[in-house]
Amino acid sequence: MLPDIEPMLARLKLRHFRLLTAIDDNGSLLRAAEAVGISQPGATKALQEIEDAIGHPLFVRTNRGLRANELGHCVVRYARLIQQDVSHLREEMLGILDGHGGRLAVGTIMGAVPLLTHHLTRLMDRNRAIRVELVEDTSASLLGLLDAGRLEIAICRTSVSARPEKYVDARIWEEELAVVANVRHPLASSSATLRDLAESTWIVYAANMPMRLYLEQEFKAQELRFPTSLVETTSAFATLALLQRNPDFVALLSTEVANVLSRTQTTTILPVRLPARSEPYYLVRSRSRALSPIAARFWTDVVANPGEHID
Repeated sequence: MLPDIEPMLARLKLRHFRLLTAIDDNGSLLRAAEAVGISQPGATKALQEIEDAIGHPLFVRTNRGLRANELGHCVVRYARLIQQDVSHLREEMLGILDGHGGRLAVGTIMGAVPLLTHHLTRLMDRNRAIRVELVEDTSASLLGLLDAGRLEIAICRTSVSARPEKYVDARIWEEELAVVANVRHPLASSSATLRDLAESTWIVYAANMPMRLYLEQEFKAQELRFPTSLVETTSAFATLALLQRNPDFVALLSTEVANVLSRTQTTTILPVRLPARSEPYYLVRSRSRALSPIAARFWTDVVANPGEHID
């Protein structure tokens, strides 16, 4: 059995986490000791302290040195995250001391990338030394990062969560959708319907994501079988690369992202009428955590001026 968290916290030190990642990087206790600036006997003792605190061995001793076992891989992964958090802590404190506000970790779904980048640019124009971490992912993944404290704010949808009450959200944008294809698509210069595209290969979000559900509902409403030839991705860059390479592929995107991609002059918005809008975007934060000063300023700015990114 694992010990309770309090004894673990009392016995594990930051130097232990440095040693764990050094062992994993070097595969040798001697080289790890040199990397963190301690003697080999000191490293041996520290590793024993770590394994005693956790109650299990973390490495397998082989002829080639030390190799993390399954539990060791887990502990090393969190050791890296802890060191990264300490680094972020220092960055944020430096920013506060310098009067610039520190660091902001923010996430977004693909469709809201243009909106987010506009507001981040405004923020960074006023706070030149701010450090920003930007994560693009699905709503479900972004909410998980909010829960874990890896992000302070996300633009996403809380409807995918089983417990939306855990979040504070503000409705900031009504998403409109467009069907996008290569400029050489057979229907690029003519009117089209979903029926015309039923046999196409579609680039879509994964099942149960709001935009995917919307597309499935549209096909069902028009009594059409949902396409079976699919590429699932949340990446705008992957979507663009696929559309550029395959003139017969189509993708359902927010009109903001569709307009950004069309500036490459390799994709175009097909004249397909989509009668309904998708679910709105929300600015979301964890209800259980207070925002840092820079995150609070960002939140206030986006809520007060949500549509300023539109030309």
